[in-house]
Amino acid sequence: MVRQIQSSVASTFGPRVMDLSGGFAGMFRLDYDEKLFKKNYRNPVLVACTDGVGSKIQLAVKTKKYDTIGIDLVAMSVNDMLVQGAEPLFFLDYLAVNKLEPELMAELVRGVATGCKMADCALIGGETAEMPDTYKKNDLDMAGFAVGVVEKDRIIIGDNVREGDRILGLASSGLHSNGYSLARNICFKKANLKMTDTPEELSGHTVGQALLEPTRIYVRPIVRLLGQYKRKKVVHAMAHITGGGLVGNIPRVLPKNLDAVLKTSTWCRNDIFSFLQKTGPVEEAEMYRVFNMGIGFVLIVAEDFADSISRKLRRYGETVYNIGHITHGTGKVILK
Repeated sequence: MVRQIQSSVASTFGPRVMDLSGGFAGMFRLDYDEKLFKKNYRNPVLVACTDGVGSKIQLAVKTKKYDTIGIDLVAMSVNDMLVQGAEPLFFLDYLAVNKLEPELMAELVRGVATGCKMADCALIGGETAEMPDTYKKNDLDMAGFAVGVVEKDRIIIGDNVREGDRILGLASSGLHSNGYSLARNICFKKANLKMTDTPEELSGHTVGQALLEPTRIYVRPIVRLLGQYKRKKVVHAMAHITGGGLVGNIPRVLPKNLDAVLKTSTWCRNDIFSFLQKTGPVEEAEMYRVFNMGIGFVLIVAEDFADSISRKLRRYGETVYNIGHITHGTGKVILK
C-alpha cells in the first residue's frame, strides 16, 4: 500500500516540505527563502482544522467508488480555515478499515492527494488503521487534519461587519458533505431507489452521481482574492456552509446586533435539492437547516466593493450570487 501511495503523496509536495525518508512525522518549513521560492511571514498565526465526511462515506462503499471521497475530506477542513483568512499549508489523513486492501486504500489516498493539490497544500503524513474488532467487513472511516497560516493583522473574525454590507454566495457543487443521513433516508428508504437509478429531476444523472459529487474547494479563489486587498479590509466576514446550512453558519460570524437578510430567489439550487425536497417531502425551513441549498461559501463584504469582488471571483472561476445584505437585528439569518 505504501508503495502505491508514494507517488500520489509526493505529487502534493512543494519546496517547504522536508521529505525525510523513514521519518515518524511530517515536517514543513513555515519560512523558506531561496532563489526559486520565497514565502516569509511577519507575524504568522497557525490555524488548524479537523473534520470527516460523515455518512457520505457509506455511499462510496456502496458504489465501490473511492476516488472522490478524499476530495471531500480535504475540502471540509481547508474551506473552514479559509473563513479566518488562512492559507492552507499541509494536511494529514486518518483511514480506519476492517481489513487493509492496498488497492482500495491507494484509491482513497489518491483522492486526498487530488484535494490537496486543488487546495495548494501538501499531504505530509497520515495513518492507516486495520481494526477488524471495531469495523465490520467493508466498513471504513476517514478523518482529516489541516494546518494553515494567516498574518495576525489579516485574521477575519467578523468584527468589521456593519449594516449595509452585501452578502455574496459562491455556488456549491451539490450536497457537499452534509445532510447525508436525511438524503440517504429519502433516497433509499422512502423512495426505495438504487444508486444507479436516474430520476427525471436529476437531469440525466444517477442518484449515485448526484450524491457523490465532491465538495467544492474554494481555496484558490479566496486566497487570491484576499491577496488583492492586503491594505484594505473589504472582506468583513466569511462562512463555510456546512451542517446547519445558511441559517446555522452565517450567524457564527455576525455581531449580535446585526442580521443577515437573504433573498432566496437570487441563486440557483442544484437539482439534488429540489429532488430531495419533493421526494421527502421536506419542509422548506428544514431544507435550509440541513442543506447548503446551492450556496457553499459566503462572503460579507463592504458595499462599495461588492461588485468588484464579484467580478474578480467570477474571473477566478466561481459562480457568484448577490444573495443579501446586513441590517440591524439580533444576530440571525432572515430568509425572504
